[in-house]
Amino acid sequence: MDKETLEKMIEQGQDNALLRFTLGSLCLKKGKIEDALSHLEQALKMNARHSASWKTYGKALTQAGRTQDAIEAYRQGIEVAQSLGDIQTVKEMRVFLRRLEAGQQ
Repeated sequence: MDKETLEKMIEQGQDNALLRFTLGSLCLKKGKIEDALSHLEQALKMNARHSASWKTYGKALTQAGRTQDAIEAYRQGIEVAQSLGDIQTVKEMRVFLRRLEAGQQ
């Protein structure tokens, strides 16, 4: 689906975490970092146990230059993904986290 269709769904009251995650991901791909952050934050408020939202939120924070916030998002996301048994997402976020932490030294 395209961004406009998803935004219309929100306007029609069909707002949910997956919709916000999808919108956030689309915005991030288009370089609209602030829009991406807004949608991903909403997704996480609606469902803080969605590991893909944490991973994408960490990426958006990194692109926004908010390194410390990204580190914290990845840490939280790793905890969530581990609790869900989402091993691949855990591995990916650990790589991103190590890169950010190494850049701070």
